Parts: sequence; C-alpha cells; structure tokens
Amino acid sequence: MEDAETESRGAEALRAQVRGLMPQARADLAELVAIPTLADARQVDPQECLRGARWARDAFTAAGIPQVELVETADGSVAVVGHRPPAQGMPTVLLYSHYDIQPTGDHAAWGSDPFTLTEREGRWYGRGAADCKGNLVMHLTALRALGDGGLGGVGVRVVAEGSEEMGTGGLEQLVVEHPELFAADLIIIADSGNAAAGRPTLTTSLRGNANVDVHVETLAGEVHSGMFGGPAPDALAALITMLASLRDANGDTTVNGLDACGVWRGAAYPEDRFRADAGVLDGVDVIGSGAIADSVWARPTATVLGIDCPPVVGSAAAVQPHAAARINLRVPPGTDAIAAQDALVAHLHAHAPWGVRVRVEREVVGRPFLARTDGPGYAALADALRKAFGAEVEYSGQGGAIPLCTALAEQHPEAEIALIGVEEPLCNIHAPDESVDPGEIERCALAEALLIAGLGGR
Repeated sequence: MEDAETESRGAEALRAQVRGLMPQARADLAELVAIPTLADARQVDPQECLRGARWARDAFTAAGIPQVELVETADGSVAVVGHRPPAQGMPTVLLYSHYDIQPTGDHAAWGSDPFTLTEREGRWYGRGAADCKGNLVMHLTALRALGDGGLGGVGVRVVAEGSEEMGTGGLEQLVVEHPELFAADLIIIADSGNAAAGRPTLTTSLRGNANVDVHVETLAGEVHSGMFGGPAPDALAALITMLASLRDANGDTTVNGLDACGVWRGAAYPEDRFRADAGVLDGVDVIGSGAIADSVWARPTATVLGIDCPPVVGSAAAVQPHAAARINLRVPPGTDAIAAQDALVAHLHAHAPWGVRVRVEREVVGRPFLARTDGPGYAALADALRKAFGAEVEYSGQGGAIPLCTALAEQHPEAEIALIGVEEPLCNIHAPDESVDPGEIERCALAEALLIAGLGGR
C-alpha cells in the first residue's frame, strides 16, 4: 500500500510539474514555429533549417542532455543527436521528433500568420505547431519536468530530424552508417497522435509510400485546338486517362499487380468519425469498398498530389503537348514498397493511350512498418499513457509513412518501437491553419515523464 501511495504522490508531483511548465512550452513552440524550417532550398534558405537545428540543440542541452551535436546527413539536412548515458544496468529510451515542416501553401488561406504562434479558441495555430514541433516541445517539457534527479539512471537519447517532410532519406542513411547513435531499449517516435484529443492512442501500423512523377509528351509544341483538335493527341487528356485508371468506379485503387483487399485486424474507424475528421462534405460519398480502417491502414492507395498543366485562368485554345503529375502511392505492411513502385510504373506505361511518350521519375520509397507490441517497454508506455490521460489506451494504424521506423527496426531488432504524439485529427497537419491542442502537449509530456520515471524505479 505504501508503495502505491508513494507512486501516486510521485505521479501527481510530475503532473503539477508539467502543468507549471506549460507557459515555457508555449514560449518554446512560439520560437520554433517562427523559424521557417522547410527543407527545400528552392523555397527557403537552408540557413533557416540550420537555425532550427541549433535551436533544438541548445534547448535539449538546457533540458539536461549533456552530449548534443549537429550531424549532417546524406541529403544535406542536419540532424540533432544527443545522449545522456544510462547508469549500470538501466535501460535507454530514445526520443524522436523532427523540426522541419511542410510548405505553408497560400498564406491567405490561413486565419493567422503561419509563422506566428497564435491562440484561437484554446488551440495554438502555426505551421509545425503539431507536426512536428509540438512533439519536439513535448519531449523538452517531459525532460524539464523530470530534471536531473528524475531520470533515475535511465539513459536518454534525443533525435530531431531535419528533412522528414521531404522524404529524402538522410536520417535513415545515418541510421545505417552510425547505428550506435540510435541504440536504445525503447524508441519513442513522436510523429503520430491520438484518435481524438484526450483519447490516448498507440499507433502500431504505418503504410509506406512509393511516389512517382509521370510526364507525358505528344507534340512538338502547342497547336490551335480549332485547326488541329481531334486527331492531334492531347497530352493532358492522355494523362487524365492514365490517372483515371488508378481507381475503379467504387474508388478502390486498381494498380495492376497490387493486392487491394487487405483487412485491418485492430480497432475500427467508424464512418461518421472519418467523415468528420476528413471534412467530407454533406452528400459526398466516402469511397472504396470494405471498412474505413481497411482502406486507410491495410490497403494501397494512389493519390494524385499535383498536375502540371495550364491553369484555367489564362489558358489558350490550344492542344497541350505535355503534362505531368505527381502520384503518391501508400503501401500497407506486408507489401514491398519497391515492388509496389515497380507495379505503379508498369501500370502507368500500360495505360498510356495513343502511343504517347511517357517518362516516369521515381522518388525514394518509404517502407511500411508494423510494431512489435508484446514487450515490457510497450506495456510501461501504455500504463503511463493511461495514467496521464485518465483513459484506456486505443491501438490504431496510420496511413502516413515514417520510413525511419523500418530503418531502426532493421539496425536494432531488439529495440521496442512505439509511436505516440500530439497530432490528433483537428490539428489539420499539412494544411492551412495547422494547430495543436495544448492539452495534448501537456498530457503526452506527462506520459513520457511518467514512463521514464517508472523505468528508473520512481
């Protein structure tokens, strides 16, 4: 009984400590959001990413990680890597996040400046507020709450990636080249989130991705649509035909050679919740056969991300000689991502009409991931989440890709890898008006602090 009471007092003390640190968490996030860390030199000066990396290095050092350095990776990005060694016989926990961001898109679509953290109706708005700067701040808050004495000898590694959103693979290559930098018993990948705010969720499955850019050419140049339209092969029409072949009438992905019949064995994703989360308009169908969870977590999906063609405003009455599209192929666990990309490339060539010229450029693939959930670290994390949120833990999949998970699993097969984070559906990540619920930062930081304290015997 005394041990239980002592544990309860310790948990409440940590809860109070984390709550008291939330003004600092807001200040941290405001400083980090203000740095436009987009890892694309075509859009933002690379010095901004370096400035973000230095900010993270200094913050982790101040939070009690003594050995933090900046490591340049193969894609030119800078990773923030730190280590506090464990006491003899104690475990090591690795805390991962990324500091780079998605493009903001049209600033006019935002309700406030995307690089100024702005509070509206209790949420904090800004690019990266949730994905993934909010998770980085969550790590910092947990470490500050624990302080030097709260780690109990548990080793801590921190890793903040600088090019995750670009998918260029720099950190995955660093894992292969220097696996010792990532050695840990439990790896916390904080780039995920809960089914809803206040509902603790562990993500156990990730789809990979296998993107391509497809280019179609038909004519030496534009020609008058009145004089030549009809027999002159329209590159845009040919591209549209090819893209239309990627789905059937039900909306299911139909890439030749890819199995699109997978079934999700975990928790369901109710249609009404999906419609609300995705913002599906009234009267518009949710597409695909089978359950929602099957479609988003267990089956491949081909999505057209963008098309290069003349815009409507300013377009001329001309037959188009060339057009291009970027296609995102999500790959479920159990499917080889390279084989899936091969299938997509072959499918596009096979469905190109009229003998048009087709060129396909491949992006780096991200492999799918399925977590091992039967270890002691996973159990300890689930218990910490339950205490922090005051609710039972849910287990779900995620349609997004985090190729790093597979790279870590291959280099450190003995490690447990768990995905958590502050990104719930209302965060609107990758879109205008991205935001975070500060309560999610607080609860997730408390769960992480409880986890480390528990592993340290507190």
